[in-house]
Amino acid sequence: MMVNKKLLMLLGMAMALMIVLAACGGNNEPAEEPTEATDDATEGGEAASPAEGGSVILGTSGEPVTFNDLYSQDTASSDVIELIHASLLESDEELEMIPGIADLPEISEDGLEYTYTLKEGVLFHDGEELTAEDVKFTYDIFKNADYTGPRAGDFTELESVEVVDEYTVKFILNEVDASFITRSGYGILPKHILEDVPVADLEDHMEYNRENPIGAGPFEFVEYQDGQYIELVAFDDYYEGRPNLDKVTFRIFADTNAELLAFETGEIDWMILPPNEIATAETYDHGRVSSVLALRYDYIGWNNDRAPFDDERVRQALTMAIDRQLIVDEIMDGRGEVAHAPASPLSWAFPDNVPEFDYDPEGALELLAEAGWEPGADGILEKDGEKFSFEILSNDGNVIRRDIGVIVQQMLAEIGVEANPRQMEWGAFLDQINPPNYDFDAVVLAWALALDPDPTAIWHSREIEAGLNNISYRNDRVDELAAGNKQIVDQDERAAVIGEIYEILAEEQPYTYLYYPEQHILLNNRVEGFTHHPRVNMYKVNEWYVTE
Repeated sequence: MMVNKKLLMLLGMAMALMIVLAACGGNNEPAEEPTEATDDATEGGEAASPAEGGSVILGTSGEPVTFNDLYSQDTASSDVIELIHASLLESDEELEMIPGIADLPEISEDGLEYTYTLKEGVLFHDGEELTAEDVKFTYDIFKNADYTGPRAGDFTELESVEVVDEYTVKFILNEVDASFITRSGYGILPKHILEDVPVADLEDHMEYNRENPIGAGPFEFVEYQDGQYIELVAFDDYYEGRPNLDKVTFRIFADTNAELLAFETGEIDWMILPPNEIATAETYDHGRVSSVLALRYDYIGWNNDRAPFDDERVRQALTMAIDRQLIVDEIMDGRGEVAHAPASPLSWAFPDNVPEFDYDPEGALELLAEAGWEPGADGILEKDGEKFSFEILSNDGNVIRRDIGVIVQQMLAEIGVEANPRQMEWGAFLDQINPPNYDFDAVVLAWALALDPDPTAIWHSREIEAGLNNISYRNDRVDELAAGNKQIVDQDERAAVIGEIYEILAEEQPYTYLYYPEQHILLNNRVEGFTHHPRVNMYKVNEWYVTE
């Protein structure tokens, strides 16, 4: 292995720093299984009734950007959105679609009409009833030419939305979309509040999006203090019944080290736990750890519109120079699997076989030489008088991404590539890397994947201008396959088409796919009713309750 003693020493120093800051360490101890809401029982063996009242404080190191689901692109925002808003359908912990404010849709024989029947008496937080008009209003925004959010591409097959009656709404497609039912999870917006706001202005309408979001979810928005906390209270008239908890507070920390210290001292009740802190967390008498394989993958994204990352050979070489198994072992404490494609093992479309670029620094140097890169006088690779030097961006507060930046810097230095890691505040980071700016060389990020494996939103070239394809990846064959995959109803046939896309993406390495991670939640023993969802952090918080 080509990683030198200096790198391992650096890793040791990083871990030591984490121990000092958070009084913790880590090893390969197994995690507890998720606690299910149905497990609670009294000493006599009868099911315990959830206690009503009380509050929980949740730790987060991400600063939300918006509380409007149609524009959210980050989990810090979506975690709060999940509690404020209600959607037509939801997904259970088995990743199956289940009723939300509507029953599962009736689908026409030709697959072009989806008819949803809403529950009656669903109220927004201001007391107005949610009806089919609100559903039409919400989904018409995606089709509006002035929509500035990232998800217009998800609705290219949607022709129109029709109100059948007060509680019935029909979606009419212009062609079959095998993924359409999974588009039913967006929070429904209140027409009576937002109908006079031009769609072109809606993304920046902070009077609603940040200052006073009104939804029909289990908790009402109360207050957001930037950099400090977001406070929500139980919605008494929530359609599934009033939540057990009176209040939920998101407390914002500088990083996960600070979160863990706050958990240790009893200041917070819940946090997403870095894997290398599990051993320490399991020593806490007042806490427990829940772990599941997350529906996501972590990656380094290369700006394909910016030299030298516009050269496929360079991207392949960078992947070959990064020991991803070492990253999993040392940074993830072995709790993950090296990734080779932009998919999740939880998906029915997960590929059986794709090109793999294993750790091979010598092979990386050969590819770089083929691409015209040769060592300069100082050992840094050069081409046409330009040094191979670039910046790796990630977001403040994420210790794992910070450490990945450091270890990748050392690994690439071994082959004469100068990589400079830098972290930024979350909102500024998203603004810099997303449209219209795209101002970055490389980013360390992760995708919390959609329930349907349609790769269009991230990989089709039409999504470069205003969608999620912020690395500006272009491939005509991928465009062709992606554009037609949703019209294939047979799942095996569709999986084969998506698999071909994955093969191309694995070969061309627009990302370096790092790993498929487990997610670990640390929660206080006083919190009951928790169910661990592989994708939704704030899953069924209305069922949580506290025992003291």
